[in-house]
Amino acid sequence: MIRDIFMPALSSTMTEGKIVSWLKQPGDWVEKGETIVVVESDKADMDVESFYAGFLATVITEAGQEAPVGSAIALLAETEAEIEQAKQQAQGQASTAPAPAATPAPTPTAAPAPTPPAKNGRIVASPRAKKLAKQLKVDLATVNGTGPYGRIVAADVETATGQAPAAPVAIAPPVAPTAPITAPTPTAAPATPGEVKPLNTLQKAVVKNMMASLQVPDFRVGYTITTDALDSLYKQVKPKGVTMTALLAKAVAMTLQKHPIVNASYVDDGIHYASGINVSIAVAMPDGGLITPVLKNADQLDLYSLSRNWQDLVARARAKQLQPDEYNSGTFTISNLGMFGVDRFDAILPPGQGAIMAVGASKPQLVAGDDGQFGVKRQMQVNLTCDHRIIYGADAASFLKDLAKLIETNPQSLTL
Repeated sequence: MIRDIFMPALSSTMTEGKIVSWLKQPGDWVEKGETIVVVESDKADMDVESFYAGFLATVITEAGQEAPVGSAIALLAETEAEIEQAKQQAQGQASTAPAPAATPAPTPTAAPAPTPPAKNGRIVASPRAKKLAKQLKVDLATVNGTGPYGRIVAADVETATGQAPAAPVAIAPPVAPTAPITAPTPTAAPATPGEVKPLNTLQKAVVKNMMASLQVPDFRVGYTITTDALDSLYKQVKPKGVTMTALLAKAVAMTLQKHPIVNASYVDDGIHYASGINVSIAVAMPDGGLITPVLKNADQLDLYSLSRNWQDLVARARAKQLQPDEYNSGTFTISNLGMFGVDRFDAILPPGQGAIMAVGASKPQLVAGDDGQFGVKRQMQVNLTCDHRIIYGADAASFLKDLAKLIETNPQSLTL
């Protein structure tokens, strides 16, 4: 029997995927549940498994090419005798536009699976980890996976051999204490003058989301926050590995506890109040586009755990190793351009959320006090963009007032 291997839907918004690499070559035997191909979804690279055992007869969509979700990207033959027949079938499919199967068929799904080794003896590991294990002659069955859902990553293999894991992607320190660094300057290769450079998969996803945002009636409210007290706290906790991003996310999460409407979202039949406070933070990707890793239950985690989680999320985001739930489950978003010296800006509301806050740089300002005396204080501008279908002006203003009060008068509570 000849079976199709379909382009899987790796996220709810994915309409097409790009083949990053085939881990099997035509003619190779494939076990059921074995990783066969790496697919780039809208925001991550994910391993895709085969639901059947057989010979990889022919590849329809080569590495670097894209295919619609549900279309056949390869054919699997049950016996060697069927390989030639499968190749002829593939030529016939190539002459027509690819289309999803008319009848329901099992679709390969992303590789995250039970902690290896699984009951059936199958081990879930990243392609790099498998290659490294082969080079270092490490039995993956003896390695403890620390990746998502117990997946074995390269660092686990290095740890198993007694080597120090490779250093994680460095997070640049803030230029100023109150400007959380969430992304480096994008390093995509410059385009040739006059060239039309195609969008990558991530950039296409951003375009789709931004077009959807145009349908939302929104409004913006700005606020000036004095950051002297927060700066002082940051100097105390920075040596312990705490980033300013974590401080700001924690402050936002604690304020959202008092303002559930700002953490809510509009749905067709009313207002959806989120069951948790999941703070997304926008991160620019070096090759273009952006992604919003999510700090889940940010109000419940201590500041130090929150900071460690954030650094891990950023490192895996840049390596395209995030699971969909780690970038699409946010209930409130922070977008920060303060590290570039930007005074203030407006952020576009993400689909499925009620609010996003744009954060500018913290700078020394000459400020007049209530007593008429002048003094220098560090201040930053924040602008809140809200979905006016569920959030009103008073809601946004009240949220920002409480956030400012927390940062200005009681930042030490962030460490409790």
